[in-house]
Amino acid sequence: MIRPLVAALSLALLSPLAQASHWSLVNVIETPADTTDALALRKGVASSTNLNRFGFYSDFIYDAKTGDWFALADRGPGGGLIDYATRVERLSVPFNAATGVIGQPVIKKTVLFKGEDGLLFNGLNPLLLNGDKTQLGASFDPEGLAIGNGGHFFVADEYGPSVYEFTSSGQFIRALEVPSNLKSVDVNGVANYVDGRPTIVSGRQDNRGFEGLTFNTTGDKLYAAMQDPLVNEGSSNDGRRSRNVRVVEFDVVSGLSTGQFIYQLESRTVLNAINESETDNFSATNQGRSIGLSAITALSDTEFLVLERDNRGLGVDPTATPLHKKVYRINLAGASNVQDVSLAGSDSLPMGVTPVQKALEVDLLAALKAEDLSIPEKIEGLAIGPQLADGRTLVLIGTDNDFSVSQTGSGEQFEVCVNRGDDSRAQVPLGTPCPDGKTLIPGVLMSFAVDLSAAH
Repeated sequence: MIRPLVAALSLALLSPLAQASHWSLVNVIETPADTTDALALRKGVASSTNLNRFGFYSDFIYDAKTGDWFALADRGPGGGLIDYATRVERLSVPFNAATGVIGQPVIKKTVLFKGEDGLLFNGLNPLLLNGDKTQLGASFDPEGLAIGNGGHFFVADEYGPSVYEFTSSGQFIRALEVPSNLKSVDVNGVANYVDGRPTIVSGRQDNRGFEGLTFNTTGDKLYAAMQDPLVNEGSSNDGRRSRNVRVVEFDVVSGLSTGQFIYQLESRTVLNAINESETDNFSATNQGRSIGLSAITALSDTEFLVLERDNRGLGVDPTATPLHKKVYRINLAGASNVQDVSLAGSDSLPMGVTPVQKALEVDLLAALKAEDLSIPEKIEGLAIGPQLADGRTLVLIGTDNDFSVSQTGSGEQFEVCVNRGDDSRAQVPLGTPCPDGKTLIPGVLMSFAVDLSAAH
């Protein structure tokens, strides 16, 4: 039995068994899913699933100027089917500068994203919000976060995909120009922000748009990572079969895209060999659908850390055995700019196209399993924090718990309650307490002490 992350764990250093060569897992914190956000606390409003529940770590960033951390909630509970004002949470995360042990995050401020008309952006999908699949409107699924000059938020969205700039108070400023090959269109070239294949024949896969965002260290470029290959890129023009994911470069001043680079996911053949059970194997169409990128953060102008994971583990739906949760260091130097190159029709790269360099930093699955801990499904946020007393760097990695609300279907959504001992589940109406012995799925924050200068 995999034991849950318990409060006692947050008070002690983990054993050396969890150590990667230069990544040391220090401790892990759970935050209950029904934690109320700062907006509700200021207004004295009771917590409710669709308005005030804190959304966890779809992306996560450290602001060295203030010492605060910012946690990005995505489109909210219910997978785009529940009204939700999208937001970012400003947090204080207590930590021990000598050890890297973190405490429970404290929510200091909730910032809601607002359009030019003053209306709030909303997590509802475009059909439900606008009555029209072809109009993105104020539908917003924020998944990647970066902070620019003046504390401006730059946010990558999956619905579009889009990259928006907001003031520090959440007011919309502009949209960067997303390349046309990423935009989801049907066979007639008409935009469609809701459906997937086969209705969508080009552009991002449904719910697989921009997943991570970062500035380079100079601050003149933004890099947005797609979660998975484009819908039409791969053998049989099926991106689910491809390993080739695009990392998109934007010029910050002009807002124009200046490059696209290929990141190659780990092969499903390699991952399937980890577990001998054929029932757990990734099929050919899982390669570019059930394995993907979740975060990107810069180390320099060319080097970045990225999170790559499967869609298995503790989440709102039962899953097969998790096999793949890793952080890699990538380097764009020498990689081919493929902004004008189509990868349709083949899982292989065209002759002369060089992908980004990629080297393993830490196996998160192994680190958690070494401590006999639960494996979260959606490990999505990665933030480089301050330097510790011994010269290492505090790095925090967080999860998206989907608000512990069911994500599928077109009807009523439910709270998902799980017994952490035997993984038995119950679904109860929104706002209803979980049955005895079961709890909502928490948000998880992992603290690592890392030597980022170590050889790889």
